[in-house]
This record gives sequence, structure tokens and C-alpha cells, in this order.
Amino acid sequence: MTEAVEKKYQSRRRGKSAEAFRTISEAAGELELPQHVLRFWETKFPNIRPLKRGGGRRYYRPEDLLLLRRIRDHLYEDGYTIRGVQKLLRRNEGKKRGKDDDSQREGIVIDKRQQAELADVLGELEELRDLLRAASKD
Repeated sequence: MTEAVEKKYQSRRRGKSAEAFRTISEAAGELELPQHVLRFWETKFPNIRPLKRGGGRRYYRPEDLLLLRRIRDHLYEDGYTIRGVQKLLRRNEGKKRGKDDDSQREGIVIDKRQQAELADVLGELEELRDLLRAASKD
């Protein structure tokens, strides 16, 4: 994480140290997400394991917040689906355990500009397909 981004997140922490645990409302505020999204992600991503105290109150560790930020960015900025992020996280876990790099080759990340370019190309290809179909009917 860049220093500027880290400072941005620290400024939102309202005086808590970087190592302090966060409640679900604090975590949701830092991540700019509704609390129910965090609860839902806990069911989809087993790596998210907040500490639960009496009454089921959740406390997120700093490493939980880093993982949640990665998930949020993959979903909302990179255009991954939940299943895609699950696969990506599994591959990254495998890499940490020493699996070979071949599993990383299929994890392609494209930004919004590239997505728009691909959508344009797809539109052009569909137009060409329609022209070819019309020509073959003649």
C-alpha cells in the first residue's frame, strides 16, 4: 500500500492506532461499505474471520481490514465477480505456500479503460457477425 493511501486510511481511524481492532461500524466506515456487505463477505470468504465477543459483536483485526480492502478493490474497481475473487485469493494462498507460478498466469486483471475498449471491440465484432449473416442470406 502506498504511503499516501495509508495516511488516508489512518486519518479515518479517528485516533486509533493502526494495530487496534475495529468494530463492524468502524470497519464499514473505513471501507465505505454497508455493514451487511461485510457480514455477507464473511460467508463468501473464509479468510475473513473477525474476532467475535459476547453477543456476537465483531472486531476486525488490521489484517482483516487489509483483506477486505483487497476484496473491495477487486470487486468494485477491477470488475471481478465474487467467484473470481475467491479463485484469486485461493491462487495467492497457494503461491504463499510455494506452489509454482503457472497458476498465476490465468489471473488476468484489467482496468476500467481496458474493459471499455474490450466492450467496443465486442460491439464491432457483433456488427461484423450480423453483416456476414445478412450477406450469407443473399
